[in-house]
Amino acid sequence: MNLQKKFNEAARIIKNAQILVVTAGAGMGVDSGLPDFRGDKGFWKAYPMYQRLGVSFMEAANPLHFAMDPEFGWGFYGHRANLYRNTDPHKGFHIILDWLDRHNLDYFVATSNVDGHFQRAGFAAGKVYEVHGSILYMQCLTPCSDEIWESDEIVPVDLNTMRAQYLPRCPHCTAIARPNILMFGDFSWVSNRSDNQGYSFNHFLYQHRSENMVVIEIGAGTGVPTIRRLSEHLGAQRNTTVIRINLREPQIRSPHISIPCGGLEALHHIDQALLKM
Repeated sequence: MNLQKKFNEAARIIKNAQILVVTAGAGMGVDSGLPDFRGDKGFWKAYPMYQRLGVSFMEAANPLHFAMDPEFGWGFYGHRANLYRNTDPHKGFHIILDWLDRHNLDYFVATSNVDGHFQRAGFAAGKVYEVHGSILYMQCLTPCSDEIWESDEIVPVDLNTMRAQYLPRCPHCTAIARPNILMFGDFSWVSNRSDNQGYSFNHFLYQHRSENMVVIEIGAGTGVPTIRRLSEHLGAQRNTTVIRINLREPQIRSPHISIPCGGLEALHHIDQALLKM
């Protein structure tokens, strides 16, 4: 099937669906200008200062830094939080929102991204499941309690050393605070917020279990396969079709659809096909 036929088939499936689930990985943010951390080369391209330090993505994204060297730990996450806040979600988010309105679709989003861009683009907060948490929320490192709080604190970072010049602290015990994100080898992540979103997602799926569902997976790779596995799990159910949009790793078994494009490009072409129906 050539690419235009895939766009047309995806449009047909969306038009006939009753329920839409968006499953999104890091590739969803690339069209907004966010860096691609795929492999150490991708990470070092975005952060050449870490290449000079010989630090990999997995090493930078480790909660041990907050305990042993918090300025270094917050250097990486402070910079990321500032970047996400200063970057606007791309037009693809709004294309999907238009589909929901135009075709009267109920929906849910499940994403491994921690940037909060779905909510910023206009998706309802109660319709987003952030499986790895959000950089816009904090918790105590210890933790002294299970409290998670929303934060708009700006953490200035020295880009030569990637060290934070300010450290957020827990409002209860004054210990170092950390982002409420699941990191590599995490030992203190408070998952309550993400768990509650997951309960809402599962309730949504149960409510709509007998309806035609389309899963639009965007930019979810195999390096951290959480989102791909979720899409495939949903796709194994009756009345469900997965549209996998992935420039590098688009493969998926029939009757699901594989679209080897970036997210924004694919969403634009599917939208054009929908408008002609």
